[in-house]
Parts: sequence; C-alpha cells; structure tokens
Amino acid sequence: MTAYLVRRLLFAVFVLWGAVTVVFLVLRLVPGDPAQLILGSDATQDELAQLRDQMGLDRPLVVQYGKYLADVATLDFGDSYRYHRDAMGLVLDRFPATLQLAAVAMVIGLVLGISLGVVAALRVNRPADRIVSVFALLSQSMPSFWIGIVFILVFARQLHWLASGGQGGLDRMILPGITLALPFVAILIRLTRSGLLDVVHENYIQTARAKGLSERVVIFPHAIRNALIPIVTVAGLEFGKLLGGAVIVETVFAWPGVGRLLIDSISARDYNVVQAAILLIAGGFVAINLIVDVLYGYLDPRIRLGR
Repeated sequence: MTAYLVRRLLFAVFVLWGAVTVVFLVLRLVPGDPAQLILGSDATQDELAQLRDQMGLDRPLVVQYGKYLADVATLDFGDSYRYHRDAMGLVLDRFPATLQLAAVAMVIGLVLGISLGVVAALRVNRPADRIVSVFALLSQSMPSFWIGIVFILVFARQLHWLASGGQGGLDRMILPGITLALPFVAILIRLTRSGLLDVVHENYIQTARAKGLSERVVIFPHAIRNALIPIVTVAGLEFGKLLGGAVIVETVFAWPGVGRLLIDSISARDYNVVQAAILLIAGGFVAINLIVDVLYGYLDPRIRLGR
C-alpha cells in the first residue's frame, strides 16, 4: 500500500509540472505582443520596453522558464495587470463560486445518474431502459454551451421560471448546475447500469435470492454496495473535470467564478492571472485524483495488499 501511494504521489507531481510547463509555453507562443495589448495602442516605446522588462519578456525563454518555476514553487504569480492586485489572491476570491457550482453539479449528477442507472438496470431491454439510454447519449453528445443557451432561452426567457445568470439563490444555481452535470449524469447512468447488471449474476446475489429475501433488499443493500466501487472512483475523477468544465458554463451563465475570470484574462493576456487560475484548477484536479486513489486503495483489497 505504501509503495502504491508513493507512486501515485510522484505521478501527481509529474502531472502538475506538465500542466505548469504547458501553460508557460502556450501563453508565450501565442502571436502578439502582450505588452502592447496590456498598455494599448497609445503606449510609447519606452513604456512598452519598461513593461517587457517588468514581465521578463525581454529575457531568453529558458531564463523566463526558470524564474517562472521558482515563482510557482513559492506560489508567487505576481500582480494582475488588469485588476492591479495579487493574481493568486484574485483567483482564490473567485474559487468558492466555482467550487459551489461544481458541488451543485456533483449532487445533481449523483442523484440523477445513479437513480436512472438503477432504473435502466432493473428494466433492462424494456422501454424505460431505452429511454434512459437515449437520454444518456444525448446528455453526453450535446455541447455544454449549447445546452446552457437552450436552457436560458426556454426556462429564463420564455417561461420565466429561473434566472438566466449571475450568482445568487437556488433559482440562479439550477440551470448552470444541470448544464454542468449532464455529461457526468450520462457517465454515471452507463456505469451504474453495467455495474449492476454484472453484480446481479454473482453467486452471493443468487444466494440472497435463494434465502427468500425480497428483490428490494437483494438489490439495494447487496448489489448496489458492490457496484458502487467503480462509481466512487469515477465520481472523484469527474469532480475534478467539473472544476475545469465550469469554464464554459460560467461564461454562458455569467457565473463569477474562476472559469469566467480565466476567459477574461486570456482575452486580455493577463499572464499572471491565467497561470494562477490554471494551476489552481490543475492542482485541484490532481488533489482529487490523489484522494480517489487513496480511497480506491482501501476499497480494493488487491491494492491494499499489494497484489
């Protein structure tokens, strides 16, 4: 178990380093002069040169990369050129809103995904199973931004049931939460359905039925419990994806989270904020994956015993 945890920890560090490196290269290889974009077309050559020196853009790429890694190691991303405040502090101020949206989407996904997956498994090859399967296919096939726009047009503009954007009460969380959760729901439906269908043919399920237990008792305490192991793993991994996937949904629904801040900062070439935001999202994703690996190690005795 210890060797397994050490391997997962080293892999997490490698993934973080890869994310940090990719962000550095992409931002600096994009065409255009960041200093010109930040200061505008009216800036003088002296002002541009001063800003390039301040940002380190006039130094060799290797030197910039070394300084960048040193700053990342100390979580020093400098100040935002757009908001004129600490970049990481700005991102951390927006992170609770993104975490709230991801949590709402996770709850919606778990409730709908597992429930519909159980219904599909218990009604296999029946109309209910086919309807749920079509719903899962559509949920994962349609892009989130399109679903969000349709929800706004139907439920906010036409029916006036819910708010179309912004952070606030439950009426403002439902539409972005469902939009973000739908791909996750589709994954859980298929995973729950297939896992439950595999488990119901195991010997211990047949033994429980032979003892005269009701089908409800056989399915829920016995079958569901064992089918949940892969679901726990996928749920943890998908929560990390929800944090990253919130970028598009936050933009569509004007949700004041890290995703919307990231899009605005990319447009403005605010390097420091972009780097801080992506590192925070990547760090959250890696941390969640590491937690899932630990939980899976305890849930699966083969890993725990080093087999």
